[in-house]
Amino acid sequence: MSAIRIDRKNKQFFLKTKNTVYVIGLFEGKYPVHLYYGRKGKAAELTCNNRRLSFAPYSLEGDVKYYADVAAQEFSCFGGGDHRANALKLRNLTTGSDTSCYTYKSVRRFTGRVDIDGLPYAKADEKTETLELCIEDKVSGCVIHLYYTVFPECDVISRYFTLENKGKNDVSIEKCMSLCLDIPKTDMDMISFQGGYFDERVYQRNRLIHGNQSIYSRRGSSSHHFNPFFMLADPKATEEKGEAYGFNLVYSGSFLDEVEVSCDGSSRVLLGLGSDTFRYLVKSGESFTSPEAIMTYTTNGVGQVSRNMHNFVRSHILPKDKFESRPVVLNSWEAMCFDIDQDVLVDFAHEAAKCGMDMLVMDDGWFGARVNDKAGLGDWYENKAKFPDGLGAFVNRVKAEGVKFGIWIEPEMINPDSDLYRAHPDWVLATPKYEPLLSRYQLVLDMANPEVIQYLKDSFSKTFDGVGIDYFKWDMNRNLCQVYSSVLPPERQGETYFRYMKGVYELFAWFGEHFPNAMIENCSGGGGRYDLGMMNYSTQIWTSDNTFPDKRMYIQYGSSFGYPVTAMSCHVAKLEECENPRFLDYRFRLAMNGPLGYELNILKASEAAKANMKAQIEEYRKYEKLILNGDFYRLLNPYETDGKYAYYFVNEDNSEILLTFLQNFGDKKPKEYRLKVSRAIPNVTYTDKISGKSYEGAELKRGITITSDTEDQFGVMLYLTRRKYW
Repeated sequence: MSAIRIDRKNKQFFLKTKNTVYVIGLFEGKYPVHLYYGRKGKAAELTCNNRRLSFAPYSLEGDVKYYADVAAQEFSCFGGGDHRANALKLRNLTTGSDTSCYTYKSVRRFTGRVDIDGLPYAKADEKTETLELCIEDKVSGCVIHLYYTVFPECDVISRYFTLENKGKNDVSIEKCMSLCLDIPKTDMDMISFQGGYFDERVYQRNRLIHGNQSIYSRRGSSSHHFNPFFMLADPKATEEKGEAYGFNLVYSGSFLDEVEVSCDGSSRVLLGLGSDTFRYLVKSGESFTSPEAIMTYTTNGVGQVSRNMHNFVRSHILPKDKFESRPVVLNSWEAMCFDIDQDVLVDFAHEAAKCGMDMLVMDDGWFGARVNDKAGLGDWYENKAKFPDGLGAFVNRVKAEGVKFGIWIEPEMINPDSDLYRAHPDWVLATPKYEPLLSRYQLVLDMANPEVIQYLKDSFSKTFDGVGIDYFKWDMNRNLCQVYSSVLPPERQGETYFRYMKGVYELFAWFGEHFPNAMIENCSGGGGRYDLGMMNYSTQIWTSDNTFPDKRMYIQYGSSFGYPVTAMSCHVAKLEECENPRFLDYRFRLAMNGPLGYELNILKASEAAKANMKAQIEEYRKYEKLILNGDFYRLLNPYETDGKYAYYFVNEDNSEILLTFLQNFGDKKPKEYRLKVSRAIPNVTYTDKISGKSYEGAELKRGITITSDTEDQFGVMLYLTRRKYW
């Protein structure tokens, strides 16, 4: 059965997923309007709100007036009588006009999707279908192709557009939003995720108010400070009950998410590039395509929005795993910082293998004149003082110890103290006549410059070809400023942020093609680019530089709302605390919220600690498939429980359940928490393989009681399995 139906007689278009339907209409056969987005099967009046408001301009279509200012528009453009936030603002560079009026031109449906050149996008499968709705401005000659791609099994629809300038005059895009959705209600909560470096994706839930609410980045990356994912939910919506929407953007640069509550009783949702860091010249005969935005809807609570997003990201965004199971890595950074050499890292590899770890990751400090963060970035060849036998010989020694090998890179950055900068000072983002601004002694390479991209490809190819690298950790450690490209003319400088990201994506794609057997872990000072754009190329992302449990719990909780834990790299760190068996166990329980790794000085670890780590890895392997692929249910919100977090993973047939309860700080008086496992099957007995205790499925559904501890860093885990019947 097709996911898309075109009703030409009634001029309506239906987009259906497993549980939802989205309906578009044509007002008077001319103006694309939004009619419905909600639960499939629910009776809905598919009519356009065209209620006149005082002072509202209108278009006269025969005897009917069309009020753009109140209509639920599919794609609102500036200057045409709609005074709400708009999806697109165009300026005619010949006349100076910023007026647009787009009307229906054509529609078609097709199997699959249209690939987006130079940008990441969701991958199609055999059930993916796309609706292409074309609208045109007959005055300017511009044609907009609105794409709605349906991913039925995930209850997700994606949105983006292509603008074709078929007119005689050049135009400039001054605001660009990929998704425009008018929701006929205002009584909703906005759930979003703010923060900063070392404190990413802080959960916040606030009631919508009249006016414009936004989350954004002007930093050249999606940033630590706001994440592009957000939800809108009924104020009474819980994890498992209530109406909720989810939205995200498949992009890693500066962005804008807006929700505008209007006096007509509607809320307009917009996601895209905004206007502060974006402007794009589209000459006559040229075209432009926006990044992809995604949306989902459910009546089963905010937890179901998360699970829809998780399924979508696992199925359509993340690259295929390079290995049968994720490697448990030992990263050198927190242990050694820049103080590394070939002999000490071979010793690391030896001890890592004894502990059951799969991979040694050599972090910063291996290249150029890199002995601290003041020099070397841009010079991607091994430091001969540290690796006198060469990188290839060193990697062979590491692998001889029985582990894989990973390496840290930061392609987008450059130190002024580098051979590359001395040869090409014009290759950085820098505004003429202004003193370049440093961050961490770094400047930013102009990734909008094709020569820079080619240099990086040649440099990494020369250094890494023939070297057995299994894993790249790609870092990005500063925000962008003075975003000016020496290769773009003045009229295209507004494109630099966007072209920068396209250059980054080109290099990511090259790495995937040139090193097809190596996985990529993305990092940006931890979680500064924790987004769907990066996940398109990266198997996992370093969630945060903050590995302290008191903050890490909250970071992982916030990250789980829009992203599957399979992308959330989690490490056991801080050797001093890990020598305490209780603290080591707690950090391990916390780190089993995603792919496991370690970040500590293994050479200084006691034999007891190493034995414990070996046992932890063996335990993790028992649960790994369930953690990475199971459905995820949050049970306790640490913001509401004084730092108590509980959740469970469950497989498709409900035969395996992994339940975790964590508390950072002890309670003077222990408290009881009732944890309901809604996916448990009644009349079935589950056995906890850790404690040996049995539970009836009905009991699990009603809730089992976990009692908090008086001591800090306390965790309880239950691995519940049931007998399978055939």
